[in-house]
Amino acid sequence: MNRATTTLPGDPPGGGRAVAVWSIGVAVYFVAVIFRTSLGVAGLDAADRFHVNASALSTFSILQLLVYAGMQIPVGLLVDRLGTKKVLCLGAVLFTAGQLGFAFSPSYGTALASRALLGCGDAMTFISVLRLGTRWFPARRGPFVAQLAGLVGMAGNLVSTLVLARLLHGLGWTPAFAGSALAGAVVLVLALLFLKDHPEGHEPEPFPHQGAAYIRRQIAEAWREPGTRLGMWVHFTNQFPAMVFLLLWGLPFLVQAQGLGRATAGELLTLVVLSNMVVGLVYGQVVARHHAARLPLALGTVAATAVMWALTLAWPGAHAPMALLLVLCVVLGACGPASMLGFDFARPANPPERQGTASGITNMGGFIASMTTLFAIGVLLDATGDDYSVAFCAVFVLQALGLSQILRLRGRAARRERERLVASRVETVHVPAA
Repeated sequence: MNRATTTLPGDPPGGGRAVAVWSIGVAVYFVAVIFRTSLGVAGLDAADRFHVNASALSTFSILQLLVYAGMQIPVGLLVDRLGTKKVLCLGAVLFTAGQLGFAFSPSYGTALASRALLGCGDAMTFISVLRLGTRWFPARRGPFVAQLAGLVGMAGNLVSTLVLARLLHGLGWTPAFAGSALAGAVVLVLALLFLKDHPEGHEPEPFPHQGAAYIRRQIAEAWREPGTRLGMWVHFTNQFPAMVFLLLWGLPFLVQAQGLGRATAGELLTLVVLSNMVVGLVYGQVVARHHAARLPLALGTVAATAVMWALTLAWPGAHAPMALLLVLCVVLGACGPASMLGFDFARPANPPERQGTASGITNMGGFIASMTTLFAIGVLLDATGDDYSVAFCAVFVLQALGLSQILRLRGRAARRERERLVASRVETVHVPAA
């Protein structure tokens, strides 16, 4: 049966209290995304402020994503061991300090260090929010809650595109970035005062932690599951086209390669974000009702993204028509929700005590792909004299790699999921009634 309507034994009750607590965690993630994507609207300003070329400019985002990706497994282990509240609060402290440091950075080196600190704090947010959702809501709501968290994150991107961009050009670099850092202090106070790891009566069972041996076992057992690896590659293949576009190279591509004004380019970036929010709601509802739709949605998004980039880059005129750019941005908006489907492969493949670790492995995928593509585009732009048609071909290479791994793992992951489903049904049948 496709529709998931049953509540599993031991499921949290959900309800208004769950929504209130979860919303605080999501608010921390929301601010982290504002800070993460703030460079996307300030890329050209940063190049002028620090007197750097395309490769050096891409290093800002590459370093930030390198730290983020490298932190995913450690953060997953921390969430499994320490709980959500402690990790989210630490993350808020770090990304706020990073944003504040970026505001006052006098040189390229200190700005790089600030973005690295920001990436470290940012890395602690999303996995924590996913864990918070599994602790406060029934399992059947998992896909929708995860997509909703991603949607709120994209709303943070929208704030960067609309609000921070105006502050930057109205007030200047330091007031805009320093003023935005106040939002980090606000969500930190909210998390300290009101966030709880789980509802009363649903405390997780104590799990023995045995130092390095425990860490190795957690990582090895999560990686051994085909669903974890499939989730990572789904995230890898789908997230990076939109991430690269929004985080750094979208505005320069639209302004320098397509001849658009900054205001028009900003509107197209906004369209990507709005499309992401709408598609996220649709994908979340579809997968919650039809679990088998996960892979078709993920593969369909990869195919649509590749087709639209091919048409845009190969357009015979000097600039692609606005209608084509509009469709490209709408399709790029589906990349974020499609990448979130990766967690819907990893989640059922792992027991509760490994959820943070498995989510960390999954979340690494898209950020590794984004980091690689950001670097490749910067190098190719410098090597070709800012030929965006050549530089953005890096997208197809990463898509081909990810697609090959998805097709390789999908059969094994599906068999393992069927085996677990049969085993859980057998256990349910043999549990005596209370």
